[in-house]
Amino acid sequence: MSEQVRYITNEQGERVGVLLDLEVYNRLANQLALDEECLIGLSQDELQALANSSLAPAAQHQLDDLLVRNAESQLSADEIANLDHLLAQVDQLTILKTRARYTLHRLETLATVA
Repeated sequence: MSEQVRYITNEQGERVGVLLDLEVYNRLANQLALDEECLIGLSQDELQALANSSLAPAAQHQLDDLLVRNAESQLSADEIANLDHLLAQVDQLTILKTRARYTLHRLETLATVA
């Protein structure tokens, strides 16, 4: 079994570098990958854009209209199904936005520690 850490020393015997076992390196270098809630492979700008995203204006208008009409019990079965679909999309978008914000927070935390 190989050693997990080896030190590189200069001529005076001082430690000037370190060699890590690949598994140890991957754990340290990819801390976000260990957290399944983090969104991996996106730049900070992409994460910020996702965190600030919203429904398309047409979908938001349709959702608003359906919600008002639903409160007045004026929806057909198809419209109720459409409302349910739009609400499910809103839920998924909210989850993605939250995960993007969480990932940004984790990146900031790791940058502070480093």
